[in-house]
Amino acid sequence: MNPLVNYFRNLQEIHSSQAAVKETSYYGTLETLLNEIGKTLKPRVRCIINLRNQGAGLPDGGLFNVDQFPKNQELEPFTAIFPERGAIEIKGTKEDIKKIAASEQVQKYWQKYGQVLVSNYRDFLLIGRNSQGQPVELEAYSLAPSEAEFWLKTSNPSKFAAEHGDSLLEYLKRVLLQAAPITSPADVAWFLASYARDAKARLEHHSDLPALANIRQALENALGIKFEREQGNKFFRSTLVQTLFYGLFSAWVLWHKQNLNREDKEDKFDWKSAAHHLHVPMLAILFEQIAAPSKLKSLGLVEVLNWTGAALNRVRREEFFRQFDEGQAVQYFYEPFLQAFDPDLRKELGVWYTPPEIVRYMVARVDRVLREELNIEDGLANPDVYVLDPCCGTGAYLVEVLRYITDTLQENGAGALAMALVKKAAIERIFGFEILTAPFVVAHLQLGLFLQSLGVPLIEDSERVGIYLTNALTGWQPPDEESKQKIQQLQLSFPELNKEREAADEVKRGKPILVILGNPPYNAFAGTSPAEEAGLVELYKQGLISDWGIKKFNLDELYVRFFRLAERCISENTGKGVVCYISNFSYLGDPSFVVMRQRFLQEFDRLWFDCLNGDSRETGKLTPEGNPDPSVFSTQYNKEGIRVGTTIGLMVRKEVRNKNVDVYFRHFWGVAKREQLLDSLNNQDFDALYQVSNPEQSNRYSFRPSDVSSHYLAWPKLTDLSDEAPITGYKENRGYSFIDSDKTILSERISKYFDQNISWEELASLNTGLTKDAARFDAKKARDKVLKLREKFNPQMLLPYLLRPYEVKWCYYTQIRPLWNESRPSLFIHQFQGNSFLVSRPAGVASPEGIPFYFTNCLGDFDFIRGHAYHFPIRLRQNSEKVKTEDNTQGKLFDSSNFNSPSIKANLSEKSRQYLNQLGINNLDENIENASLIWLHALAIGYSPLYLGENADGIRQDFPRIPLPNSQELLIKSAQLGQLIASLLDTENPVIGVTKKPTPALQKIALISCTDGGNLNPDKGDLIINVGWGHGGKNGVTMPGKGKAIARQYTTAEMSVISPEMRKLLGTTTYDIYLNDRAYWQNIPARVWEYTIGGYQVIKKWLSYREEKLLGRGLTIAEVQEVSEMTRRITAIILLESDLDDNYQNIKTAVYSF
Repeated sequence: MNPLVNYFRNLQEIHSSQAAVKETSYYGTLETLLNEIGKTLKPRVRCIINLRNQGAGLPDGGLFNVDQFPKNQELEPFTAIFPERGAIEIKGTKEDIKKIAASEQVQKYWQKYGQVLVSNYRDFLLIGRNSQGQPVELEAYSLAPSEAEFWLKTSNPSKFAAEHGDSLLEYLKRVLLQAAPITSPADVAWFLASYARDAKARLEHHSDLPALANIRQALENALGIKFEREQGNKFFRSTLVQTLFYGLFSAWVLWHKQNLNREDKEDKFDWKSAAHHLHVPMLAILFEQIAAPSKLKSLGLVEVLNWTGAALNRVRREEFFRQFDEGQAVQYFYEPFLQAFDPDLRKELGVWYTPPEIVRYMVARVDRVLREELNIEDGLANPDVYVLDPCCGTGAYLVEVLRYITDTLQENGAGALAMALVKKAAIERIFGFEILTAPFVVAHLQLGLFLQSLGVPLIEDSERVGIYLTNALTGWQPPDEESKQKIQQLQLSFPELNKEREAADEVKRGKPILVILGNPPYNAFAGTSPAEEAGLVELYKQGLISDWGIKKFNLDELYVRFFRLAERCISENTGKGVVCYISNFSYLGDPSFVVMRQRFLQEFDRLWFDCLNGDSRETGKLTPEGNPDPSVFSTQYNKEGIRVGTTIGLMVRKEVRNKNVDVYFRHFWGVAKREQLLDSLNNQDFDALYQVSNPEQSNRYSFRPSDVSSHYLAWPKLTDLSDEAPITGYKENRGYSFIDSDKTILSERISKYFDQNISWEELASLNTGLTKDAARFDAKKARDKVLKLREKFNPQMLLPYLLRPYEVKWCYYTQIRPLWNESRPSLFIHQFQGNSFLVSRPAGVASPEGIPFYFTNCLGDFDFIRGHAYHFPIRLRQNSEKVKTEDNTQGKLFDSSNFNSPSIKANLSEKSRQYLNQLGINNLDENIENASLIWLHALAIGYSPLYLGENADGIRQDFPRIPLPNSQELLIKSAQLGQLIASLLDTENPVIGVTKKPTPALQKIALISCTDGGNLNPDKGDLIINVGWGHGGKNGVTMPGKGKAIARQYTTAEMSVISPEMRKLLGTTTYDIYLNDRAYWQNIPARVWEYTIGGYQVIKKWLSYREEKLLGRGLTIAEVQEVSEMTRRITAIILLESDLDDNYQNIKTAVYSF
């Protein structure tokens, strides 16, 4: 629980007891709060109440670094330990904090301990020393202006804690660290971020920001963005705070560097003179405008900046700069700052520190391609090579480019002029664009320090490197009339900002950019993107629907815009050049990016892709062998890296175009990918390290190598077989409010929601997703709409719902918008008795994917197979009565009188009908069995391991293609196998010999057992799952865990009922799968345990959601039996595989020409 909530609750409980004294009764509460905060620090800080007298009286408490405590408890009694982090003086809530601080007792403590935290439980004041060694008030924090208001607010601890957010916790962390030495970049970053968060919190209380209206408008005009809605306001506030704090930091660094060479050295840095030290005029004026006394005072920031200045003056600069000047420390400084300051903004923008190995590799590859492909002898060092990093962040790529240029010039014998030429390149032809002010400041700082290290520092006020604060995605075309007016306004109000814009526009429109490289952000920040920027990718959407039949696509991720920018710049502006990005790897083969890939093949001559994998959804961050495969962005500050897989894409366009395009691809897996990338640079025949890809129309121009046979491409896709396009499954997105494993609980919950007599407050107290706002869902408005429509709860709409393979729950279905996120009326119209659905996906996204087919008669979830579940109804109910979505009488859609309506027909394309007619199969719309033949046949083919293995690349690229037999006999035989598979997937009906009266072999599969051989007692917790099969992740997502699965050989008893042929199919080993340390399912064969459908390892996925911490209870007996039955069904499917493979082989040699 939040330590502040506990603090307020405990204070209130003690106070309301009326048994307390005003001061000492509350000591333990404050002690607990300080220790909860102290244990998060390194080293931990410990508060001890009532210190012994060390010559200045008895302090109420002291703050200790735990490293001070003796480790050997058997030592003789020791001299009292001095509280390294200061003493504590506490009075009752009625006392005035200033008077306490001025008391004689506090003065004695200060003289003895050097630092005193004074508190009356509602106010905190830290007393320390100034530069002259005199007492000074350092930082203060107030929870309430009066005792009465404080006690009133503590009566609602959660609300009171929310009002102060992290501000008080951050303040107290700084107090506990105040006396600690500040020596490392990470230490300074933490303090800066802590004060920056405090400043941001203060700005958030000035939502209209009138004092900064001119700056807001100027930044909008200069950057070509709009700060719209609350999200835009958030971005603006973050921009202001970053400018203040990184401007301050940069000025402090430059002050220190200048101070080293001064005879009259200044002892202390004065933050009020920071603008004087900033060399970039735009940055200096922006800092001056934000830091103007009138603005800072009105925004309440003077106090925070005073504290920040004091913290910088506490830094042991010699130790700090020894680390900071080691090069990479600049990034290691920025990474923890942004993570600590605004992790949500960092995540939303997709801003990630690029590891140095990646930077070095990419720059080296670009240099090599310039030399070998464009015949530019000196590569990056050639004075005609203009380089742009359009999202330069802290300048890592630019520094590496300059380092490469330095090495080349020295190798070429440039002598004493080499460094001057590097400086000239940094100013005139190595450019960076950045939209976030913090990395912009750091980039200038880093390049300035790099040039200084070469002995060619920038001349103050007259020189700057080519890094500009600008929106890289706008301003490439001449301004229209509206833009011209904004520019004029900007020139009048902030000429320095306009000069920055003009300089950036000169690069965009006037420089022959030959190289574009970098790590583009992955996401657009809502509330800032202008139409010009969003329109960049329209070219990549052309023909997706009309030519490719791709109706759902997402090309709005920010990195796609940066690709379009780079492609346009090289192909349309310069006519030749190199693009090298590290980015999300979706564009390599995802169907949505087909037009983008097609465009790259048109505009570039040679393309290389280093697929770095590390995707959490597609591969689970595992190698094909099952070993860890972390993100290459994993660093000491962000060990998880990022969720999406990444790739380095390098593309070159020659002035004289090649006749054919060459595409090269290679994989990197495991924990040493970054080192392997660098090692590969040593290979002379670089292309030999890659596979050759063959992008073509049949594989949607995929950049991934594939091996697809010509006969596979001749078979019809699933979409060729159906009359209507498949429909994606249902999306609830209401926190499972409309979905439950218990039909009765669901019924009670939803009936209350529709009950006119149940108030909103009563519903809210149930704490379900029905009363929580979400995307496109205003919970209160939705309920009001239901009441206005006077819609009633309809028990007929409690329907089975397939959430994942073999996991059927209950749902309450309604088409009243927006109760379900996507209620799919066009799919639900086909949900009638006797109808079923074959389900697949448009392309494989998971690895391993396993079986990309399913068969069900339930409502199916949007993602019950990975890559989105597309439903092919076996029969179609014609839309003879309009599907209502607002005030429909829900029962009509599910009325049994419509089941045998003449408006029902088989979902078969014209070519499918012709095929069946040629085989002598007619009466397709009236005969359910005949209408089902093709679909059940497709199911049988889809569950054949031989089919899946032989055609893996083709199946992965698109909807699967299915060979059709050229005889009625083969089709019917195949459909019968498909019917067996369908029955084994149907958990709602028993299967004789499998789940009912199982065969001897299946009886011993997944037998629920007790470790001591006794009986299990559900009432004593024997069915609780607690061995780590799943745990809660971010945003409520359940993440699978390792659990407890013990592999072993079959026992003699198990072997006696399994034939050699069965063991060959099931695997030579088996598993015992544990619920806890007492209960387990005995004998789940290896291949059954590993069986994967639609990207989900079926049994393990089911278990991951049943951990007691997630489920809140143990399993029921029925759920335990469900696992046994599920396992036996999967076992039965595996035992059919020989027949399924034979069926596929027979059909493959007797294929109908569709």
